[in-house]
Amino acid sequence: MENYRKARTVELPCPPPFTGLPPDTPEVKVKDGSKIRNLMGFAIGRMESEAARHILFSGTGKAVAKTISCVEILKRRVKGLHQLTRLLYRHIEEHWEPLVPEAGLDTLTVKKNVPAIWVLLSKDPLDTAEPGYQAPGCFDTLWAQAVEGEAGQQGQRRKRQGGGTGGGGGRGKGGKSSTPNSGSQREALKRHQSGGAP
Repeated sequence: MENYRKARTVELPCPPPFTGLPPDTPEVKVKDGSKIRNLMGFAIGRMESEAARHILFSGTGKAVAKTISCVEILKRRVKGLHQLTRLLYRHIEEHWEPLVPEAGLDTLTVKKNVPAIWVLLSKDPLDTAEPGYQAPGCFDTLWAQAVEGEAGQQGQRRKRQGGGTGGGGGRGKGGKSSTPNSGSQREALKRHQSGGAP
């Protein structure tokens, strides 16, 4: 491909996978280079007004993670939003032209299937039987479960490490003990506990 340059990339049209939406439903098309601040200014402004009942987010390829971030930010700013998520592939065509047209090389068209995400957020209840449905407020439950799980794991780690009270018998650089004369220190501690003289 060193003899070619990318002339253009064409995203083939893909209708939203949600049926029955009003035609004036705002859509936020998240791109890889989009600024979250700008996207959220638009989305929050729309959803905080009483007129808007739905908003649609879409992102393709590298923009999928940014799309999810935008959705989560909006759900925390505007409470009580129902969510419906669809994952699919979008068809993209890349057109490559030869660097030197006189070299006799043909123009290339590369067809790709790129992962994409569509997220519908609604103030009105959605069909809970639909795959990808998420009820309002369930991220609070997920966070609570994650925090409880982490606390349990840390408690187990402390028990394995001797109660989490100092100790420090680990090894430093070179594989040597980080506490010099640890054997003699243990013996002195045993004598002290048994009441014997040093």
